[in-house]
Order: sequence, then structure tokens, then C-alpha cells
Amino acid sequence: MHSYLRAIGFSNVNNRNELNKLINLVIDKASNRKTIQIDYQNSLTEMSMWFGPDFGITVRGEYDHNDIFHLENYFPFLYSHGISVKEEIAINKRVDSESYTGMCDDYRLGVSLIFYIQNVADYLERKNSKKLLNLNVPVTLSALSLEGRTILPINKDEIQVRNITAERINRNKLIAEAKKGNQEAIDSLTFDDIDTYAKVTRRAKKEDIYSIVETSFIPYGSESDNYSILATILDSRLVVNTFTNEEVYDLDLVCNDIIFRLCINKKDLLGEPLPGRRFKGNIWLQGKIEF
Repeated sequence: MHSYLRAIGFSNVNNRNELNKLINLVIDKASNRKTIQIDYQNSLTEMSMWFGPDFGITVRGEYDHNDIFHLENYFPFLYSHGISVKEEIAINKRVDSESYTGMCDDYRLGVSLIFYIQNVADYLERKNSKKLLNLNVPVTLSALSLEGRTILPINKDEIQVRNITAERINRNKLIAEAKKGNQEAIDSLTFDDIDTYAKVTRRAKKEDIYSIVETSFIPYGSESDNYSILATILDSRLVVNTFTNEEVYDLDLVCNDIIFRLCINKKDLLGEPLPGRRFKGNIWLQGKIEF
């Protein structure tokens, strides 16, 4: 059973019988359907059903010659808007199912960003066609969370905001040069990291860590597309799952200059997520590749 069903308002799906009813509902009444011929003998059908504003469930599988659907996998999704990143993407197939992850290097994070691909059918359609597949394309990111809390922002004046922005832009340029092999940029980043570590160590003796670190984006657990984040809330909406009537929070977040959307069950969020405050929690990162 997919644990992140809870994030979009299905916290009461507790056994296989209830899950099968839900999956059969999606198969029977899906609003979006797409079938891709993978090879001469195999095909993939992807169908989605919405249960709220931009969130729902997608199932993937194959119809046999008797028109019987065989489930391959399913997942809850949240579609976002706007472009989160635009870098060259490496796409890898998971070994256990017909699902894929995307990976790109984003200078704003300084590490490789890995996300679960939502629109696999679109990718396979282009991959199997004779057209050249361009993977330097925009990606719209979103996330689901099973637990989180709201914490207060860091109080900054206008001069501090300008300085932080300038430092971030300069660091992104240095990371870009370091990736090209520029030794001066590498040395500068190394010294900056040493200075930052020394400052954090000194301040942490007298201050709370969340008054020092404004945002963070850290890999979490054994799954490559799971992260522990500390992000600023740009907007917050309380929406309802039309099937279960459970309330979920739909949040717009910015973390390390990356903007994405997050969905979390109201029961699992501690505090009131007002704009300007920060969200801290663990997420499952998804992405839609805008071919």
C-alpha cells in the first residue's frame, strides 16, 4: 500500500480490500488515459483521476488481448504550475516497476536533484518515436509529505536580504565555474565552506539552529527521491478531497530559490502554515517534465 496516499486525503485506506476498490474506481472513471506501445508485444496504459485541485491517483499497467487490465504500479500525485528547474535531465528506470526517476544538477542546491517522474507515458512516447529526444527541458516540481511542522521565519532587514541575495548569486556562479574545473572557484568555495562551518559552530553555542539556517534541502532515508527540507511558505490553501472529505494543506514553498508545491494532510501538519512562516518536514519529490 502506498504510504503517501495519506498526503492527499486517503488516511482511512487501511487494507488491501479498500485499496483495490480505490484502484478500480480510478480504472473505471479515470479522466486522463494514455496508451503507449513499448515494443511489438508490450504496451503501457497510464490513467489518472483527480480527487481535488491538481491532486489525485495515477495507475499504470497493461491491457491483455482479452481487454483485462493488469496493474503494474500506482501512485498519488500533485501537479504544480510554473517552472522549478531547467537543466539537462538524466532519466533512469527503476528495477522493480515501470517507473522512472529524473536527475539533474542544479547550482542552487549544489547537489544532484532526484525526483519521481509523473508523466512516464509522455517520456516513453517520445523515446519510442523516431524524433530526437531533448532532455534539456523545464521540470515542474511538487511534493507530498506525511509529517511536518510550521516554524517562525528569521527576522531580517532590507540590507540583510540584499546581502544574502548577492551572496547566493555569487555562490551559484562559483559552483558553475567549479563544475567546469576552475581551480580558483573550487578554492573559493572550499574557503567559504570552512568559514560557514566556523560561523555556524560558534553561533550554535548560543542560538537555536533554525535561527541560523533559513532553508535546507537534504537527502533523507534510503529512497533517492526523499528529502528533508526547511522551506519558506509563499502561499497556503486548505482544500478538501472530494471522495473522502478529508482536509489537506496545499502549500507553495521556496527552498534554496527553488519553488515547488506541496500537499500534506491537515492531521499531519503541526501549526498554522501562514505565508512567511517556514515548513519543516520530510517529502517525496515528484516532477513533471514539460516536453
